[in-house]
This record gives sequence, structure tokens and C-alpha cells, in this order.
Amino acid sequence: MEIRLDGKNALVCGASQGIGLAIARKLAEAGASLLILARNEANLKIAINSFPQNANQNHSYLVADFNEPIKVIENIKKILLSGKTFHILVNNSGGPTPGILYQDSIDKLYTAFTSHIIMSHLLMQNLLDNMKNQKWGRIINVISIGAKQPIENLGTSNTIRGAMMSWSKTLARELAPFGITVNNILPGLTETSRLASLYHNIAESSGRSYEDILAEKIKEIPVGRLASPDELANLALFIASDFANYINGVSIAVDGGLLKCF
Repeated sequence: MEIRLDGKNALVCGASQGIGLAIARKLAEAGASLLILARNEANLKIAINSFPQNANQNHSYLVADFNEPIKVIENIKKILLSGKTFHILVNNSGGPTPGILYQDSIDKLYTAFTSHIIMSHLLMQNLLDNMKNQKWGRIINVISIGAKQPIENLGTSNTIRGAMMSWSKTLARELAPFGITVNNILPGLTETSRLASLYHNIAESSGRSYEDILAEKIKEIPVGRLASPDELANLALFIASDFANYINGVSIAVDGGLLKCF
């Protein structure tokens, strides 16, 4: 089964590294043209130059701070006014810093809500008219297994991921008549810089080694290893394709069996 996305335009958030970068690259390999968003311009340039590009593809990037969604949307509107349309939206934003939920500040909750829910909602609203006109669209949200099974010491992250999942489920029912599907990918423990940073922090605060912390976490995963970002990207590619026309409103965990709930 070969998946091709020739002629499709995709906007991928948080695509300068990790899971977002892997998804963007996978879509580009399938023939899609990419607009990638992230804060680090240097990494965005490296990412763009790493994508395959044929005569029909046109890749670009936008430096974007998801904590300032209005500024991001102003630039997106300029791109749309130039005649660009998008078929695929991948919402993917870095998670909040670790912490106990009842100790987390209102500012931290507000920032997380802004960079995840508000940013995703504004992007959806601005890309929606073109998706409706095309009678085809894909909205793919990269969330976390924490939306289903809270992860210790990630209180605000668990909370906001759950809100994203409810937002997505509602949209899936509302947008289905227009040929637009909305689905979620729930990463488990994945080889990313964020996961490494979390485990280094745990090691430092506990007086243990990073290697011990990592080995302990891997023991909890039935398949006995971390996921690679490409394994998440493979699912995103499938959901973005016509093979997934009838898949809508679901949250799919890519976690090696880590989740203990359905």
C-alpha cells in the first residue's frame, strides 16, 4: 500500500524537531507541500532543507510563538490571502513544564490553554473555509496518552491534553458532513528531547542517574522500548490519506501497550 499526497498542502505545527518534524518529513516524502511552524528559525531552516522536494512541491516555514496566537494568525491570514490553501492541519505543541496540578499557577494553566486550545482553534477556523470548499480536509492533533491516563507530575499537561481531546471529538462530529475528519494521536514514551529533559530533571531531583530513570520507565512498557518519532509519523501519514476516509473522531495511542485503560 503506497500513500501519496501529491497536490496536497499541509500545515504542521511544532515541526522543527521531534514528532512534529518526523510528521512533516513523512508528509513531504508522500508528495505534500509543507508549511511548518515553530519558534526556532535556525531549526526550521534545517528542517526545510531536509525535506524531499520535487517540481510540484513548495515548502516554506513560519517562525511562530504559540503563546502569541493572534500574531501567528495574522501571518497565516497573509499566506491565505496570497491564494494558498491547505488540506491538512497538524496541531502539535510542546507540553507544559512538569508540576503538581494543585500547585500550578493560573498563569501556567492560561499559557497552556493559549498555546494548545486557542492556537489550535484559531488555526482550524482560518483553514476551515478552504477545506469546506475542497470538500476534503484532515485535522490531526498530536496530544499525549496523559489525556486518557494521567501521567505523574504532569498535572497541567494532563489537563490540557484532555481538553484537546474533547475539543477534537466535538469538531469531528461537526465537520464530518463537509468531508473533514478530526483525529488524535496519543504518543506514549517517545525518543524526543522533551522526554530526555523530563528524565534528566527527575534524575537530578532524585539523586539517581538518567540511565536508571530511563531503564525504570522502559520496564513499564510492554514492548520494552521507547517509540521513535517516525512511528508516530507513520500513523499521521495514514490518517492524512484517503485510506482513512472513514476514520473520524478517534484517539489512537502509539504507546507500545503502556496505557492500562481502553
